Formats: sequence, C-alpha cells, structure tokens
Amino acid sequence: MPSGTARIAVDLLGGDSAPAVVVDGALRACSADPDLHLLLVGPRETADEVLGALAVHDRERVGVSVVDRTIGMGDSPLRHVRRESTVRAAAEAVYGGRADAMVSAGSSGAVVAASAHVLGRLPGVRRPGLAAHVPTQHGPVLLLDVGVTIDGTMLELVQHAVLGAAYAATALGVSEPRVGLLSIGSEPGKGDRLRKAVAVALHDTVLPAGGRYIGLVEGHDVPLGGPADVIVTDGFTGNILLKGLEGATARQRTAEQGAALLGVTGTVVVCHGSADGPDIASGIALAARLHREGAIPAVAGLADDLLTELSSAGGLTIRDALGERS
Repeated sequence: MPSGTARIAVDLLGGDSAPAVVVDGALRACSADPDLHLLLVGPRETADEVLGALAVHDRERVGVSVVDRTIGMGDSPLRHVRRESTVRAAAEAVYGGRADAMVSAGSSGAVVAASAHVLGRLPGVRRPGLAAHVPTQHGPVLLLDVGVTIDGTMLELVQHAVLGAAYAATALGVSEPRVGLLSIGSEPGKGDRLRKAVAVALHDTVLPAGGRYIGLVEGHDVPLGGPADVIVTDGFTGNILLKGLEGATARQRTAEQGAALLGVTGTVVVCHGSADGPDIASGIALAARLHREGAIPAVAGLADDLLTELSSAGGLTIRDALGERS
C-alpha cells in the first residue's frame, strides 16, 4: 500500500447501528494505520468516545467537527442536503481541504446528493455511480451502479461504463479492462429495451485505458468472474444483486468493503447501512488507499474527454440507438 498521510472525514451518524459501529470502525482503522488521520463528523460526546479509547499519542491524529444532525434513511436527500448535517459537513471538509476523502454508511442518496452538490460532478456526468468490488476466483469484478441510478438512462449507463473502465485500470490495476453489460442472457439482443439500446451504444463507444466492451453477461458472472472485469447495470438491479450476494455468502468479509462514488471530483466511499465495525474500518482503509494512489484524479484524467463527448451527444435516445425512426 502506498504510504503517506491520509486524512479521512468520517460520518459518525451514518448507518443502521450508528454511532456505535462507526466508533468501533474508527478505532480499528486508527490502530491498523499509523499514518491515518481522522476528522470525526458528529456529536461531541460520540467523538469523545473515540478520543477516550485511543492511546494518548494517537489522539493528535483525530480531529472533530461537531454536527448533531443527520439525514435519515427515510428523509429526502435533495430536500435536506442543503442543511447542516454530518454528511454535508464531511463533504465540505473534503472540498475545503481539511480532509482528503470522506466515508459514510448513511443514506446513499444523501451521500451522493451532498457529494455532487458540494464537490461537484465531473464535466458531462449526468449522475454519479457507486462502484463495488466483488471478489471472485478470477480476481475482483467491479459492479456499478449499485444504488444511485434507480431509473437509469442509456447515457448514464454508458457513462458508467467509461468511469468503470477507468477505475478498474487505476484502482484495481486491470490492464485493458473488459466491460460487460448485465442482462438476462449473454446472447446478443437479450434484455429489455434499455439494455438493448445500451448494448448498441457500447459497441460504438471508446473506453479508456484500452478497455473494450465484450457484450452481455449474466448474474452468475458477477460472483464467479471470468468474462468481464467491469459489469455495468442500473442502480436498482445492481443494489438488489449486491445485497443478494452479501446474503448468500453471509456477508463474507473481503479485503475492502464499501463502494467508491465515481463521477464526482473528490474521493467518497459509501459503506452499506448494515455495516459493522470491521466494515467501517475497511471502508476507511479503502478511502485512504484511493487517496494515496491518486485513483480518483486518475479516473478523471482518463475519462474527462470521453464523458464530455458522450454528454455533447446526449440527444441520442433509445429509439435512435435501436434504429427506430418515427
């Protein structure tokens, strides 16, 4: 792992079992990484639990941003994101240079909304996507989106293919990443109207880092690996698939938990709402690694021109992609 200080803003109130599991995760992360600095964003008394449990010489590595309000899972992210909350304050810490990255296990909608509003999106990006690492016997598979684009469009899925290929090359070290599109069969033409249109568009899309579109893949290709390094789908299907895999494997822990938010101009990691202490620690470790490797700026460097070009051609519709003319 690259060395160097990594300053991570941690949302103390994010998650189903917060703040207890976040406190546990923060302590685990500090113990595992002596170059890690945390900015704890949340109530003073909760932050004091972390500080009180640390060795005296480690306390200088932990700062506090006192915020008492969170955005609940049932709250409207867009309605509440402009108000003071832990997730917005964490994003503002990254924007203001007080943190290098942020981690939250709170509402993914709130994290995405705050990140896009405060940090900004990459040029041309319609909606960011959450990319999760899925371990397989053939190496990690990157699955995206896993929760943002519930009603994804053709342009958004094609942009996610570009972002996914760039991320696989920079963060996972995959040479010439193979990109597949999740559908109900691997034969050409399988899937609903959206999948058919995206498949046509991806055949004509230049992917970064020498990436190439290899066609349709099925659900079993995600946990087994093999045909693709990056698998693209909409956030509705991706979230259901990811949670199903977690349940089927009893959430067997991997080296890194959490999903990286791609398409914004900062390093953001989202842990699942049911995360426990080790999961939070792993998400913090992922954020620190992405910062130390410069992964997110590298993704932007590889994808910027392609994303802008796709956005300028954003008038392309599903009807056009499928060759349907009125």
